[in-house]
Amino acid sequence: MIPPGETIGILGGGQLGRMLAMAAAQLGYRCHIFAPEKDSIAAEVCAAFTRADWHDAAAMAAFAADCAVITYEFENVPVAPLKALGAVPLLPNARALEVAQDRLSEKRFVTDLGGAVAPFRAVDTADDLAEALVEIGSPGILKTRRDGYDGKGQWRIMADHDADGIALSGQPLVYEGFVHFSAEFSVILCRGHDGRIVFWDSAENVHEHGILARSSLPASAAVRAQVPAARDLAAKVATALGYIGVLTLEFFATADGPVVNEMAPRVHNSGHWTIEGALTSQFENHIRAICGLPLGDTRLAARTVEMRNIIGDAAEDWDKLLSDPANHLHLYGKAAARPGRKMGHVTRLGLDPA
Repeated sequence: MIPPGETIGILGGGQLGRMLAMAAAQLGYRCHIFAPEKDSIAAEVCAAFTRADWHDAAAMAAFAADCAVITYEFENVPVAPLKALGAVPLLPNARALEVAQDRLSEKRFVTDLGGAVAPFRAVDTADDLAEALVEIGSPGILKTRRDGYDGKGQWRIMADHDADGIALSGQPLVYEGFVHFSAEFSVILCRGHDGRIVFWDSAENVHEHGILARSSLPASAAVRAQVPAARDLAAKVATALGYIGVLTLEFFATADGPVVNEMAPRVHNSGHWTIEGALTSQFENHIRAICGLPLGDTRLAARTVEMRNIIGDAAEDWDKLLSDPANHLHLYGKAAARPGRKMGHVTRLGLDPA
């Protein structure tokens, strides 16, 4: 158990790191950010900030020397340089990063545990893509195996001839067939050092232009019927990885049951509602877990909860959002609003009438 007053290291300097640090501060911990970017909205709320390249072994070792435990806020942290952390615990472990960083490895890992995913095939060449279209058919999505999020690094192929205009760059890709689904939802869990797992209620998610726009609770009956099976798989993933902390799996609700879309070994955008909408947020429970503290109650704090992302220049409407006393506004402190950039989120709680 790591007592309050110690320092938690966070790899990555974005909004998830910022919210983790704020939850840690509430529990009495200091936080130290390591990130290569000059401007870090997470560092603004932390006690220390190391700006260095991921492959700077000396900087990484010095950072680790200041920390009692280290976590990460996104899954694309390079794994090899983490050897410089030495004996300081990295939680969740590097195995979770290795699996989640490669979409092909992730899909194979999930299917080995009995989970369902979209039909897929590795694509390295134009011939591979042609064979994938014969085997799986169209429509489908061609994705980079590494990096890419919020719709980036993806090409929709609605008909076979759409593939003719895609110039393959030589980077590893994966082709996925379309999944017919009625809804999208998330399973977010937290696993402690003792193996205990707690779940939050599953939010029903709506995406626009590849970016999460809204998460709502309670989810529809179609989603709720598939949550038990989805939770069972998520628990298998966490256990198989020896996972500690918050883990997210995104699912499609289909006629044949839940189908895994993506896995994120971290706190997740679709769980931001938990800050006000649950008795213990995903951020607080992640800190509790990596520090060996007892996990908090994850039950809903309101009858209904809705979280909406604030994208681009919609952040300029902060005054209108605050004019509704039921809204809880979170702005991330990003300097410039750009199309498709997450600037914040707003959560609205529906409480029973007095």
